[in-house]
Amino acid sequence: MTSRLYYQDSFLYDFDAEVRDVIENPRPALVLDRTAFYPTSGGQVFDTGSITSGATKLHVNEVADIDDGKIVHYVESVKDFKPGTRVRGEIDASRRRDHMQQHSGQHVLSAAFIRLYNLPTVSFHMADDYCSIDLETPTLTKEQIESAERLANEIILENREVSIRFVTRDEAGKLGLRKLPPTERDELRLIDIHDFDLTACGGTHVSRTGQIASILLRKTEKVRQGWRVEFVAGQRAVATARHDFTTLSETAGLFSAHIYDVPQQARKTLDEIRSLRKQREQSQKEVAEFQAAALLAETPECGGHRIVVRTFSDRDLNYIKLLAQKLTRQSPNAVAFLATTSPQPSLVFAQSAGQPFDMGALLKEVTTNLGGRGGGNKDMAQGGVPNADGIAAALNAVAAKISPK
Repeated sequence: MTSRLYYQDSFLYDFDAEVRDVIENPRPALVLDRTAFYPTSGGQVFDTGSITSGATKLHVNEVADIDDGKIVHYVESVKDFKPGTRVRGEIDASRRRDHMQQHSGQHVLSAAFIRLYNLPTVSFHMADDYCSIDLETPTLTKEQIESAERLANEIILENREVSIRFVTRDEAGKLGLRKLPPTERDELRLIDIHDFDLTACGGTHVSRTGQIASILLRKTEKVRQGWRVEFVAGQRAVATARHDFTTLSETAGLFSAHIYDVPQQARKTLDEIRSLRKQREQSQKEVAEFQAAALLAETPECGGHRIVVRTFSDRDLNYIKLLAQKLTRQSPNAVAFLATTSPQPSLVFAQSAGQPFDMGALLKEVTTNLGGRGGGNKDMAQGGVPNADGIAAALNAVAAKISPK
């Protein structure tokens, strides 16, 4: 088994060790007799850093815990290493400190939800830019979130001691742990936040809560097993708050408003957009109504049908669909072959109810010939083609096809 130096000292960033095993496939990796590198486990992600022997320095890009108690350090190459090689390991200290702040912050936050509302944490996840806990509860209110965040930050400000101790499983069962793990190990490693939280954990942690700096709750969402709470701690919280402020400031600048007025300005703008959209839709209906009447008036009846053929370069698909509907409702014998070339070349074929043609079949034939797709029913169909080349000719051809000879 690999001796886990981080169990005793989370602030150990460099160490000496000996290579015990060299793995070449499927990925090059080294197994050491002892390590300060933390492997992905318990919701906390792995450390990175380097392993050096003589003039050869390898980047440790992932660390994993395998079943037999060995820790595997994945590197880019192992050609200069063999069992017995002495090495120097160096942890990415900035990444380690971040992970300690997030993980210790999670312990404080989970304990706060227990203390205040008896809401247990059932899982913890640490990502590159945020962390989350899943709480076992059917409901979670804004007041509960804010109260837990406030208590967690009070514990951080008190700078309470965070200590590590090892006990037997029987002893742990008598200590009132927040959560007793299901593992069958005889010895458990406990993280003790003085007079606030005691739980079994194998992760890396701060030595005093003040080193967490702060906790900021960001988002909540309903999940299958309860409620998920996203949060950030330490330097992540500072970076996130800075990003939020920059985003709000830029948004406020667009409205020429203070950042605290952004929600009100956004609601006002959305209301204006909805009003303008309704006005536009009404205007389009009126324009389509008048244009349909004009097209029918200038289209002579031929063989009992009024066949309207038009290609537009300044109308979208929604408008030509609307125009097709107006044409076929204003006249009992209208047949419309309409298309637009911008922004996306599209076609709409339609006929008044009771006319004998099959618009779906005709449109499918045309779009297939033009390299596109489309479909519909007997009275109305629509489709799209890759480009506008040949659209006008295709419409004239299909109109000629149904015109009486």
